[in-house]
Amino acid sequence: MAPSEALTLVVLGPDDAPDGLALSDAAGWNQTAEDWRFFVRQGRVFGLRAADNGRLVATAAALPYDSGVGQVVGNGVGGGIGWISMVLVAAEWRHQGLASSLMGHCIAHLRALGATPVLDATPAGQPAYAKLGFQAGFALSRWEGTLAHGPSMPTAGAVNAQAIARLDAQANGFDRRTLLTDFLQRPGTRARVAADGNGFVLARQGRRATQLGPLVAGDEASALSLLQAAFAELSGPVFLDVPERWTVLTAWLAQHGFARQRSFARMALGPAPIASVHDRLFVVAGPEFG
Repeated sequence: MAPSEALTLVVLGPDDAPDGLALSDAAGWNQTAEDWRFFVRQGRVFGLRAADNGRLVATAAALPYDSGVGQVVGNGVGGGIGWISMVLVAAEWRHQGLASSLMGHCIAHLRALGATPVLDATPAGQPAYAKLGFQAGFALSRWEGTLAHGPSMPTAGAVNAQAIARLDAQANGFDRRTLLTDFLQRPGTRARVAADGNGFVLARQGRRATQLGPLVAGDEASALSLLQAAFAELSGPVFLDVPERWTVLTAWLAQHGFARQRSFARMALGPAPIASVHDRLFVVAGPEFG
């Protein structure tokens, strides 16, 4: 029996989030159950289950965003861009074309919505995505380190969610207010808005580390000030994904004990605002969210 005949294609529902979390945990990723629930609720997560025992062995998620001032597109037609991520395959099922097959379903789904597929690719994945027609935009890297301070960063309830969503949309070129509202409502999420109201930074709980981002600011000096303020009030392991363009930020991270964990290239299958990083986006939300 061919491997494909031993698997059943499924679209994950709310009850399947724990199975997705088990896959990302096995890969050592930082996503939480809340992340998986958001993908299932607001996007479409394709999966493959083993026919004999029902085990989820592979996933890929498609999350559409609106290009204007609307919300996450969800399952309706809305244009904009669509984020592809959570491309996971259990170790014993790799190298059988499962990831490529699920990627195809994500691309078809997003195109049916009129959304341009976008993703953050690792160096290993870039050649495969390039063969599909994805074109590289800017480079970014994940930085990781450990902080020894006490957490006292203002909680999400102390900030204006609409103002943060507006700043984020200006920085990215697409609207993510549904995503940011979800982040802000999660227990443990911390937020800080710049004194001039021209920027913000979020920090949310991850499976392995606090995930810092997005961070939006008027310029790199302001971004560094926000980053320093956030770091002074967080503790434990921290991950953040920084475009390589921001050399002052990356130099400061290296000088303060942070190390590059991995690199990515933002890629798009068609026209999308990724040719160069926007001047106000200094830390992205993560490769799974953009």
